[in-house]
Amino acid sequence: MPLQPYMKLLSTDDHLIEHPRVWSDRLPAKYRDAGPQIVEQRMAEGQPPAQVWKYEDRIYPYIGLNAVAGKKPEEFGVEPIRYDDMIPGCYDPKARLADMDIDGVWGAINFPSFPRFAGTVFLEGEDKQLALLSVQAWNDFMLDEWCATAPDRFIPMAILPLWDADACVQEIHRTAAKGAKCVGFPENPVPLGLPSFHSDHWEGVFSALEETDMPMCLHFGTSGQAPFTADDAPFAVAIALFGCNSMYATADLLFSPVFHRHPNLKVGLSEGGIGWIPYMLERIDGTWERHRYYQNVNQSVRPSDLFRKHVHGCFIDDFFGVENRHHIGVDNITWECDYPHSDSYWPHSRKRAAEAFRNVPDEEVQRMVEHNVRRLYNFPA
Repeated sequence: MPLQPYMKLLSTDDHLIEHPRVWSDRLPAKYRDAGPQIVEQRMAEGQPPAQVWKYEDRIYPYIGLNAVAGKKPEEFGVEPIRYDDMIPGCYDPKARLADMDIDGVWGAINFPSFPRFAGTVFLEGEDKQLALLSVQAWNDFMLDEWCATAPDRFIPMAILPLWDADACVQEIHRTAAKGAKCVGFPENPVPLGLPSFHSDHWEGVFSALEETDMPMCLHFGTSGQAPFTADDAPFAVAIALFGCNSMYATADLLFSPVFHRHPNLKVGLSEGGIGWIPYMLERIDGTWERHRYYQNVNQSVRPSDLFRKHVHGCFIDDFFGVENRHHIGVDNITWECDYPHSDSYWPHSRKRAAEAFRNVPDEEVQRMVEHNVRRLYNFPA
């Protein structure tokens, strides 16, 4: 049956492609030449020139990061190399609203593209003042330009200067004052050369997120690592295993001191699916029951109870997960569109969601597609 017309679908995982002037419009003049900018470059002999990002002296070749909305699956696999290769809704917020209307989607959180999904590209910056200004420029673009186009439909997120925990705290408070509702954060900081969730390093960051009541969004791939089996394995293997990163993050956080020290912190797992959650919670609880006495883990609070208080996941078309929603917690589930990436069903997202929810009571459907998002992200109707 179709979703009820009164249900407003809110996606907790969409993406935007930064237009070429995001940083040149916002960085001080002395930093513009070194800051992120679009340049023309031929990437291989015999190929047409591509539009690529240049940051300091480094070239980042993929402007679209799988922005293939509007193409058939048979056409997937070729990354857009020019803005003209993408539909305008990728980089123009007004066009995006039109695409959302076509798709039957009311609102969305939009993750970065060039900065990567948690802003980790700026960890590579040699000039950390430029890197900080570039983080702030992206956040101002998100808050003042993209989301200002439709404040009732775009849910503002921020990225952080991850190399400096004190600067992260300042940016959390700065962006919260401007209306940010969540922040992107690595699903595992360690592969990026940063301290783990088990350290004390992020205490001020997590406290600032509690104070501002902003969830921490852990998008797949923000650790800089994808599941890997063999050099000669097709990329389809990694795609099928993407959800494993969210499993790693869940186990890591539930056995860490983070939620015990920060009882009001909220975490969103983005683009990891939900069907794995019942098994992982059972396994994590079983591990805790048998092995907690000789390990440096909390002895009194069951990990699955922490999960249901602190963590929510999202899905595109996880039929198994929806069927087992009560083992997860209906209030711990949100829906995602993933526009404009190849996992998205645009322009048929609402129809696909209706198929996933066809045997679910309307009251539960509305919680998962709308009410949970408004509650978790403080995004009023």
